[in-house]
Amino acid sequence: MSNFQAAVLARALRFAFGLPGPVRRLIAGTPIRLDGQDLHPEAQLLLRLQELSGTGWRTRTASESRLDLELSSKLVAGPKITGVGARDLSIGEFAGRLYTPDGLAPGSALLIFYHGGGWVTGSLDSHDNLCRFLAREAVVRVLAADYRLAPEAPFPAAADDAAEVLRFAVAKADELGIDPKRIALGGDSAGGNLAAVTAHGAEVGLAFLLLFYPGVDASVRRRSREIFGNGFFLTDEKMDWFLDQYTAGGKDRHDPRLSIMLAEDLSNLPPTYVATAGYDPLRDEGEAFAHRLAAEGVPVVLRRHEGLFHGFANVLGVGGIFREAVSEAVGALRTGLALANSAQDVTGTA
Repeated sequence: MSNFQAAVLARALRFAFGLPGPVRRLIAGTPIRLDGQDLHPEAQLLLRLQELSGTGWRTRTASESRLDLELSSKLVAGPKITGVGARDLSIGEFAGRLYTPDGLAPGSALLIFYHGGGWVTGSLDSHDNLCRFLAREAVVRVLAADYRLAPEAPFPAAADDAAEVLRFAVAKADELGIDPKRIALGGDSAGGNLAAVTAHGAEVGLAFLLLFYPGVDASVRRRSREIFGNGFFLTDEKMDWFLDQYTAGGKDRHDPRLSIMLAEDLSNLPPTYVATAGYDPLRDEGEAFAHRLAAEGVPVVLRRHEGLFHGFANVLGVGGIFREAVSEAVGALRTGLALANSAQDVTGTA
């Protein structure tokens, strides 16, 4: 599909979301209720339109899956968010991109954001608008990285690269215009996994951890994998395929650098916000992770968006419920960074 065709399809998608409510409901179909929660009408409509358009996420090859995610992102990300500058840079052997809200003075906080995509797909471009949104709304610089992908670079390549991004940010703080004592890590899905793993192994203090529906335990299959394993964007089959690509057929699934839930001690993690989606195969492991952090004394906020599905953070261009969910996470990030700044001021004056 060409860029022109993708643009036309994106406009058609926005048109569908602008139709009267009864018409949208007719297209979406009979309301869906599972596990005591209702699929949000906007989420159901988007899934139905994806089905009708034939723009699903295939798993036959890595290259096909990458193309599918790029197309999906173009369809739902919306017009490029303004008020944010972007500068491409190199982080070791891979590319990065620094987002700076217009007018933001040097010495700001930094959010390092790792894109999702099952360690196999995703790129700087697939998550460009999400990073712009986070930078503008949270008023922070955001550093994204195009870490190596599987199967060409299997586990632990992505985890190694994620750690390298943090070291880069600390070493280049002046050049990046950031305060190295106010660095937060974040990510969605596999990116959330990388953010948590990097935070756990960090040699510097971190201000905050922002996780959208993270994958944190590849060693077991929780109940949500069975209930929401088909028909809600991320499927059970797809998740197994991603893990097979990343871990060479399933080995290393008990390694804490993949299954961070299996780490002996998580009490060193910074204050954390975990957003899960009700209709997500990864819901239960993300929530189990949040509960464990709380049990180990980590300040944590867990927010389940009951009516949404995996991947909602990228859906900024259609519907309102998706953007509202990301905006809530932005509020948590701003609060977390403000508290970290206050703590730093107190420490500095003590």
